[in-house]
Amino acid sequence: DIINVAGHRLSTGSMEQVLAQHPAVAECAVIGVHDEIKGQKPMGYVVLKSGTDISDDALAADLVAMVREQIGAVAAFRDVVVVSGLPKTRSGKILRKTMRQIVNGEDYVVPPTIEDTQSIAVIAATVIR
Repeated sequence: DIINVAGHRLSTGSMEQVLAQHPAVAECAVIGVHDEIKGQKPMGYVVLKSGTDISDDALAADLVAMVREQIGAVAAFRDVVVVSGLPKTRSGKILRKTMRQIVNGEDYVVPPTIEDTQSIAVIAATVIR
């Protein structure tokens, strides 16, 4: 996906590649969420590897620093949420569009091909309204 952050077109895939380099991250997804000032801002969702002992705040600080170093400050990457699992289809594709709709407060439909419906509830629980 391509998101528009303050007039800069950025790839969420490149941010995901940076996040995946962290030794504590098992899998991740970056989505563009609505921002009043910048248009969109990137938000990262990460699943930790089992047995990982790092605080959410320390992990977030590490990931923000990594994105800033490898992509640049223009990415405006500041939000990281640790979740137990990402919503996926049975074929393993991450439901980024559904995640984005949930976070932006839009109406969404849970696809019939979802692997674990509980993962949608986990994403919805991270939204602060």
